[in-house]
Formats: sequence, structure tokens, C-alpha cells
Amino acid sequence: MNAYIQLMRLDKPIGILLLLWPTYWALFLSAGGWPDFDLLIIFTLGVIVMRTAGCVINDFADRNIDKYIKRTKDRPLTSGQISPRSALILFFILLLIALALVLQTNQLTIKLSFIALFLASLYPFTKRWTNLPQFVLGAAFGMSVPMAFSAQTGSLPITAGIVFLATLVWTLIYDTLYAMADRDEDIQIGVKSTAILFEKYDQIIITLLQILLILIFIVMGNIFKLGQIYYFSLIIIAIFMTYHQFLMRKRQNEQYFLAFLSNNYIGMTAFAGIFLSVAL
Repeated sequence: MNAYIQLMRLDKPIGILLLLWPTYWALFLSAGGWPDFDLLIIFTLGVIVMRTAGCVINDFADRNIDKYIKRTKDRPLTSGQISPRSALILFFILLLIALALVLQTNQLTIKLSFIALFLASLYPFTKRWTNLPQFVLGAAFGMSVPMAFSAQTGSLPITAGIVFLATLVWTLIYDTLYAMADRDEDIQIGVKSTAILFEKYDQIIITLLQILLILIFIVMGNIFKLGQIYYFSLIIIAIFMTYHQFLMRKRQNEQYFLAFLSNNYIGMTAFAGIFLSVAL
């Protein structure tokens, strides 16, 4: 059982949190306050289920690669604790649970869920043929945004696009940091990533992406008419980003990974600003 918990990363919930914050952004913004309670439960459970399913299919795709990377060589599939067949069975069970959850919403949200499933299943394999797998992951994570808007409002307003864009850019930032921690080993085994694509310009590009994210957050605040406390939260986010700049300057894998983990506080701070602006 412990191996299955590790396979689904339930012992390391950072991925769930990074997906959960944009989902909550979208739910509260689409409702202009507290979303329907049943949707809050459905989407919270949906994030947990789909994130764990994503981890399972990712490890299945990487089972012959992870053994060459120090940080992943002891994962259950790579080490033989769980068979590939058992992992696939678990993946489809999780998909059935996710389907049961999304069926409690509306027809538009159900249709959008198939796009989300396609992107989530595609992502683990993209690192073999493109240097932009982080972009695909951003799109996959971002699909929780239009799904939340459609479930809450029954439609897909154009304003959902700015929240989707924020999620995409933010995911590109933190998953590039994650890839930077594995860059040397990825190059050796032929795995592609934005960290490899950006090369020595990685910190400059992440800085530009961070500035872009702040600008998107500002536009988001204007579109949804959020209060001053939301803009104060952006100052705190900028401080976190400055801290990440300090970590990147050290050019150490452990510091890149620490910056990745710290992005959880950016998502949480943005949600706090949104929540305090619309729900109180």
C-alpha cells in the first residue's frame, strides 16, 4: 500500500496544491464570491484524483528513464515494487472516479473534461519529442479554469481566458524550475525540457515570465474588479519571486527545487487576495 501512495504522490502533496490554487481562483472568481458548495467539493476531489492519475501515467511513461535520475530512481515503478500493468489498472480506476465526479456537473464541463484528460495523458510523453513539455503541462493544469467557470456559470465567459493564461504562465515558471534541478541528468538520457531549451538564459527568461505573470494578475484584478487587498497580495507575490531570483543565482539543483516548492506560496497568496476581495 505504501508503494501505491508513493506512486500517486499522496506522500508529497505539492503537486495537488499547485493544481488546487488555480482551480480555487477560478471557482471564486466565476461565482463572484463563494461558489456552490457541491462544486467546491467536486473540484477539490477532482483535483486530487486527476493529479494522482497524472502521477501514475507519468511514472508509467518514465519507468525506463527514472532509473537514471538520482531523485527518481527509487520510485515504485522503476524499482519494481509495482508492475506496469498494475499501474495502468490504477490509472483507469482513478479516471473512472474522476468521470463520476465530473458527471455531477453539466454538459459543457463534461466536454471540457475530455480535453483536460487528453492533455494530462499527453504530457508525460511530450518530453521525448519537444522542448516544451512544461507548456503542455500548463495547458493541462489550466483546464481546471474553464471547467470551473463552466460548472459554476453554465457558460464559458471570455474572462476565464485571463485566469487560464495566468495558470499557464505560472505553471511554465515553476515546472521549468523543477526541470532545472534535473537538467544535467535529463541531457544525458535525452529527455527534453524548457530548462534545456533556455540554457544559460534560464534565469533571464524566468524573470521575464515572472514579470508577465504579475502583469496578468494586475489585468485579472481589473477585469474582476478585485479590491485593494488583492493588489497587496501581488506585492507579497513579487517578494516571493525576488526570493526565487536569489535561489536561482546560486546555480545549485537543490536551490532550484526549493524555488519550485516555494511557488506553492505564490498560488496560495493569489488565492488569499481573491478570496478576501470577493468572499468577505
